[in-house]
Amino acid sequence: MHKPQVILRYALIKLRKYTNRYYLLIFSFIIGTLAGLGALSLKSGVFYLRRKLIFNKIFDYENLALLLYPIIGITLTVIFFRFIIHKNQRDDIPSILHAISAKKSLIPPYKIFSSLIGGLLTAGFGGSIGLESPIISSGSAIGSSTGKYLRLDYKSITILLACGAAGAMAAIFNTPIAGVVFAVEVLLIDLTGFTLIPLLLASVSGAVVTKIFFPDEILFNFKIEESFTIVDIPFYVLLGLIAGFVAVYFNKTYLYIIKKFKEIDKNRNRILLGALTLGVLIFLFPPLFGEGFNTIKTLLAGNLSHILDNTLVHKYKHHEFVIIPFLLLLIFLKVPATGATVGAGGIGGIFAPSLFLGAITGFLFAHIVNLLDIGFYISERNFALVGMAAMLAGVIHAPLTGIFLIAEITSGYELIVPLMIVAIISFLTVKSFSWDSIFTKELSESGQLLTHHKDKAVLHFMDLDSVIETDFLKVPPEMSLRKLTKTISKSRRNIFPVVNEKDELLGIITLDDIRDIMFDTEMYDKIRVENLRTLPLAIVKRGDTMSTVVQAFNETGAWNLPVTKDGKYIGFVSKSKLFEVYRKHLINISDD
Repeated sequence: MHKPQVILRYALIKLRKYTNRYYLLIFSFIIGTLAGLGALSLKSGVFYLRRKLIFNKIFDYENLALLLYPIIGITLTVIFFRFIIHKNQRDDIPSILHAISAKKSLIPPYKIFSSLIGGLLTAGFGGSIGLESPIISSGSAIGSSTGKYLRLDYKSITILLACGAAGAMAAIFNTPIAGVVFAVEVLLIDLTGFTLIPLLLASVSGAVVTKIFFPDEILFNFKIEESFTIVDIPFYVLLGLIAGFVAVYFNKTYLYIIKKFKEIDKNRNRILLGALTLGVLIFLFPPLFGEGFNTIKTLLAGNLSHILDNTLVHKYKHHEFVIIPFLLLLIFLKVPATGATVGAGGIGGIFAPSLFLGAITGFLFAHIVNLLDIGFYISERNFALVGMAAMLAGVIHAPLTGIFLIAEITSGYELIVPLMIVAIISFLTVKSFSWDSIFTKELSESGQLLTHHKDKAVLHFMDLDSVIETDFLKVPPEMSLRKLTKTISKSRRNIFPVVNEKDELLGIITLDDIRDIMFDTEMYDKIRVENLRTLPLAIVKRGDTMSTVVQAFNETGAWNLPVTKDGKYIGFVSKSKLFEVYRKHLINISDD
């Protein structure tokens, strides 16, 4: 190729590369805006639907309405997905992680709308879940579908998917920094020069939608009224520990409930059990209705007694011996309420329930300390706020998301030190019980989870078929040494698989194994391959992950390992081929 042609080709490659990057910047802004509008539509829809249902008082007895509405909502949600979408809706954020880890980042376009409608029906009628997961799912589907339509590569589609999630997260709470951090920390997107700017643009555009269109009554914002003091640090440490244990309870109980619901064969039985359980819980404990943000606002406003309004014990709402057990029961029962909602077929996430638990845990802890009158007064409002960060850090294993979310919600960083303390302690407490988050556990156990660990990420993207080599000459066990030497002379390889007539692997022969006798002509017709074969140090199975393959090489020290499927020989994997493909993938994922 002539030099001018080489230069032109190089220039075209570079131009296409930078053109794609500018495309990403433009579409990241658009996707963030659309995700923000999705957040606006769902949160506004839920707000006005609830106001219509509750404040118009369709039922004379309000608690009767709270009993029936969730049953109606879950039933409508299941009907919508079964008869209109004709799909079973998966958990939203785990399904996003699955799409990314499946090396395609493709989310079905129908999820752009189905997640929002499902969330509206479930949460609008009082399902005890959060709206964040459906909104993030919708935003991610917008990004993924855009990337697929533009025929972008996996890496670019993944970035646009993350932009949709970041824009949605930023719009929900008006927290642009938390939106970016969420995409990196929860969706496991690598933060590089190539990904940072699109994520920032999407997050900012989502937050701008919130600023322009969201009515004040829908926003979840607070002002810090009492400053942080150093003497409070021991109490924050203790709160972080308590929140960590509550998060462990949340994770284990929620996953157990979901597992039990999946074991129920018929949809009708799942709906009946879940909806009735939820309805009864809300009937007895009205604060379990919906995401729980109204309860959080009531606590932060200092109106503790109002939480018992419309309950069976409202007559005792000014008595501490009733309020404290009631709050403890809310902490204990919020998880079954959320699990029953999702298990029955409702659409929603665990983000808002985590904030609900965190706020009550933090507030109750501070309230009890103040009641004990041990010589310290600690801010119940501040502890409720940092409790939300602690619970988020523990439940979804995202301490940075929790820290920046609460910092931005409170419009400042005055609580940054206690936020960091409680988030770190809660996170470490939960990690001591389970290394995987509630989102990643299933993927991690199946070996399909893509992580920030560079080596594991590269191995995840590698395909076993891409490193299998098949240009090895097979030899039968009855072959004589004479014929074997002729076969060796025709081969470029120094290793030979021994297989029977069914292609089942019986062993291997290497040149080193026969070097001493291959020139002894007297033995040519006396020795058979059967006498020379040895068992390989390890055998790679067709379904093994690349991590398993690398581990086999490390443990055996071998340079070549045979690959089989159901005992039948397929080929060999060599260290040199493995390293060659590994390096290509490493360059690809590191290319900014």
